[in-house]
Amino acid sequence: MVQSVSSHMKMIFRILLLINLISCVSVKVTQTSYQAEKNHNITLEWTFTTKPDMSITSVNTLCSLFINYKHFFLFHLHDGVEVSKSQDQWFSGRVQFDKDVLREGRIRLELSRLRTEDSGLYLCEVNTDDGWGSDTCRLNVTAAADHPEPQRPTVIPEPESQGWIGLYVGLGLTAAAVLLVTLCFALSRGFTKSTDETKNPSSVV
Repeated sequence: MVQSVSSHMKMIFRILLLINLISCVSVKVTQTSYQAEKNHNITLEWTFTTKPDMSITSVNTLCSLFINYKHFFLFHLHDGVEVSKSQDQWFSGRVQFDKDVLREGRIRLELSRLRTEDSGLYLCEVNTDDGWGSDTCRLNVTAAADHPEPQRPTVIPEPESQGWIGLYVGLGLTAAAVLLVTLCFALSRGFTKSTDETKNPSSVV
């Protein structure tokens, strides 16, 4: 059993090696890893070698998503024309192809309304009159925060005038208390003196 698996792997390796030897088109992903949030949009882009006299009708492209050994067709271009029927239902209506940059040797795909299930390995294969090539990138879609961070309550400072008013009121009450005590003391002394004169009339000149 082990020997059978090993022979199978060797065969796959030889096929891939043969393809690489035959391939003359260099395909490179502009970014090997992408990070995005659910319900947002993202643009995946690959570049490939071109010639000045290259015709768009000679470009064939197939882009797929691989998840758990299963693949889903994201985008298919045949002879320079988009083939929407090949697209998997999962991506229906969510992929926008920028045809204007194709002649420059760029495959640009905008994936909208992202889902967490869109996470995985994306492979783009390009086939032209010059040969074949491919490259991969990885996309990780995370769920957005359900609840925003609570905001701190805003503390409104008291107006400066209120502080001065409080100070004035405090000083006014203190002055009134001092005046009241002084008045009571004066009245008390006057009452005492009047009582003494009544008791000793001879002391009055």
